[in-house]
Amino acid sequence: MADIASLIKQAEALLQRIEAIVPQPSPPVDWNAHAFRWRKRAGIGYLQSVTQPHRISLDALHDIDEQKKIIERNTRQFVNGKPANNILLTGARGTGKSSLVKAMLSKFAKKGLRLIEVDKSDLVDLPDIVDLVCGRPERFIIYCDDLSFEASESAYKALKVALDGSIAGSADNVLIYATSNRRHLMPEYMADNLDTRHIGDEIHPSETIEEKISLSERFGIWLSFYPFNQDQYLDIVEHWVASFDVAVKDKKALHDAALLWALSRGSRSGRVAWQFARDWAGNHAMKRAE
Repeated sequence: MADIASLIKQAEALLQRIEAIVPQPSPPVDWNAHAFRWRKRAGIGYLQSVTQPHRISLDALHDIDEQKKIIERNTRQFVNGKPANNILLTGARGTGKSSLVKAMLSKFAKKGLRLIEVDKSDLVDLPDIVDLVCGRPERFIIYCDDLSFEASESAYKALKVALDGSIAGSADNVLIYATSNRRHLMPEYMADNLDTRHIGDEIHPSETIEEKISLSERFGIWLSFYPFNQDQYLDIVEHWVASFDVAVKDKKALHDAALLWALSRGSRSGRVAWQFARDWAGNHAMKRAE
């Protein structure tokens, strides 16, 4: 009996090793969902539906009117089956880059737009993602947030290929929208400029600089975001406070509190304005309940 028990234990251990090696089938995709995340399980990628995507309207985003106009026009072309560009949104933190991409889903989901969020580390799977959605009737935006790379990263090379460097044609129903605090998506060093060559009156950038610029140039549209000034910040504060149905009896007191909050955070961004509005609204709601 002891020998049989030992054999059973060894067989179970062997089965566990085999299960770890043999690829497991991916979970079925819920194509009724409007938003997805690309996830990995036992090394196999799959689309995980987001049951409660972050909904934000374009009207809620203030003081970035030109950026809103451009991305809305490009996305409208895309959902209507017309030529459209990949978009790179760069600039100051908390100025609405990510929110603007999410607002496109809120506006165009009923017209077939879908959003797939992909982490930087999973960008190597872009060919698999495109193959999965290619041929579907929906229109997919692959959304990559807060990108930055080192040149040696495989994800950097995968993104370059996905944008326009593959031998296969790009899928008509897929675009890439990416956000970053860096225009060229990669760190830039003083040493990169040391290899710049002068030929006659012309300046030829080094290959290192050319490599760093080449990725961002593959995006057809660049949208730049800048820090908000004080008036813009206070305008955003008033909008978010109003969204929480808080009656403001003393606007000066509101502004003073909002500026003090921004000073403590070292930033007058839209994100900071929203965080202040939540604190202000919550504080006033508690006072009314007492």
